[in-house]
Amino acid sequence: MYFIKLDWKKYGLLYIFAAVSANVLCYLFTWSGLYSFPNNLLHGDLLMPIGLVSTAFPLAVLLGVRFSPEKWIWKIPFYWGIVHIGMVAEAVLMITPIFKFGPEWDLWDSYSLRWGYYLLFELLGSKMIPPHLRKPMSHESFRYGGWAWIVFHIVVIVTIFLMGVYTGITLF
Repeated sequence: MYFIKLDWKKYGLLYIFAAVSANVLCYLFTWSGLYSFPNNLLHGDLLMPIGLVSTAFPLAVLLGVRFSPEKWIWKIPFYWGIVHIGMVAEAVLMITPIFKFGPEWDLWDSYSLRWGYYLLFELLGSKMIPPHLRKPMSHESFRYGGWAWIVFHIVVIVTIFLMGVYTGITLF
């Protein structure tokens, strides 16, 4: 509803692009056996959870485009936090019977792909969404001691710690 109130045409088109591309990528990776959804409860016999993919990734894209700072030097930590939150969600899914990696895929592949996906959509979104419809975070908030600096460091430190725990568990 938030994005519909802003400009349903522009944000809606960006949402559709993000949802279609996320579903196509997920379908290709699932079809090729890079990962699978062996217990896809909500979607039955479908290869992948279309509803989850059509919601989570486009929503992160819309939030990223709406609130990412103006300068690229500050966009990197902003998206770093978004990527890390997504990776924790994926790691949690991996310890459930819902999601499973194939032998040729691992967390590093997902991490790299998320960076590419979000940064490409940042570029596309900056062309589609005019500046008056964006609300970039102040770069001052990313400076030492600012609220975004604190949130970013909490997210990154906690997620790096959790990935270390996950790595330790999977190695032993």
